[in-house]
Amino acid sequence: LMNSNLFYWFYMNYSDGHNFTKYVIGSIPFNIPNQKIIDSLKRITNDLMIDLEKNSKLKKAYYKSTGKVQYQEFYPKFSKAIIDEIDKILAEHYGFTEEELDFIINYDIKYRMGKELNGEDE
Repeated sequence: LMNSNLFYWFYMNYSDGHNFTKYVIGSIPFNIPNQKIIDSLKRITNDLMIDLEKNSKLKKAYYKSTGKVQYQEFYPKFSKAIIDEIDKILAEHYGFTEEELDFIINYDIKYRMGKELNGEDE
């Protein structure tokens, strides 16, 4: 759920848009779905984790206080197709119409995708 466009929409509309708190996470309405939905979400989440890893980059930085730091940077915009599939499964769970699903998938897209939306590289 937290890796969906739906959660992004919820976060942007029901939080201050800056602080990612337990309250915000716990506030999105969600009940345990049927087994078909659970199985679909497990499968697609696994696909997403593999894709996020594949599209990530190791970065290095140097900080006065901690010295050399290596970290992994993730780019969810490159996994948008899989994230959209998560939303399709969630739309079935929540009973969204095609129009509602389209709204969620495309919410704030020009800001979230940047140049990639027009086929341009970073």
